[in-house]
Amino acid sequence: MRTRHAPGGPGPDRSNGRGGPGAGGGAVRTGGAPAPNRPRPAAAAGVVLCGLALAAAAAPGPVASIPVVAGAAVSVPVAVDPVVAGPAAVGPVAVGPVAVGPVVAGAVVAGPGSGLPAFGWPLDGVPRPARRFEPPPQPWLPGHRGVDLIAEPGAVVRAAGPGVVLHAGQVAGRPVITVGHSAGLRTTYEPVTPGVRVGDRVAAGASLGRLEPGHAGCPDRACLHWGLRRGEEYLDPTALLGLGPVRLLPL
Repeated sequence: MRTRHAPGGPGPDRSNGRGGPGAGGGAVRTGGAPAPNRPRPAAAAGVVLCGLALAAAAAPGPVASIPVVAGAAVSVPVAVDPVVAGPAAVGPVAVGPVAVGPVVAGAVVAGPGSGLPAFGWPLDGVPRPARRFEPPPQPWLPGHRGVDLIAEPGAVVRAAGPGVVLHAGQVAGRPVITVGHSAGLRTTYEPVTPGVRVGDRVAAGASLGRLEPGHAGCPDRACLHWGLRRGEEYLDPTALLGLGPVRLLPL
């Protein structure tokens, strides 16, 4: 028995062997890539409006209504706090003047608040140094633990500062005088024939004895070796005068 089709009705799809159109009533494509899904104008406008609503909620203050055209680019102003450029907060730096004053021969140089009494040269006038203070890198290594001051044999050797005589006698065959001062300081003088005894209190500038000739390494007839110690540490005695490092002059 042969089936008859009504005139003008759709027949079977001969190109792919499938039946006719689906329930949606749309045409069936016989080949090629499927058609792209283009957003409808109404959907695009909805996306833009949603973005505007979010921007309005995030921005402080009222936001003016902006007309929107479907498919058009929209820029939404966003409130940003201004950045004020200014100097960094730096506390004041106190810079005080440096006290520099003239140094008088044989007079004192002691800073305020140092707790030290007045100190001066152990010889009359301003003596000429023959050798400066050269501390050894290690206590057991050689060095020059004081300063050598050129003077005439028999010159009066004076206490550099007030204190008590701790030693007046021979040390390793050399006549040495030691005076103890405040703050644990001790000054030494050699080679000096003592004119004081242990326990004597002396004022700054008081006579301790007479300088003897023959100090080792002295380039002149006589030199006073003047030393300073605090505990077991050797210090530069010219620091008591505030003169800075001793500079050697040509002989």
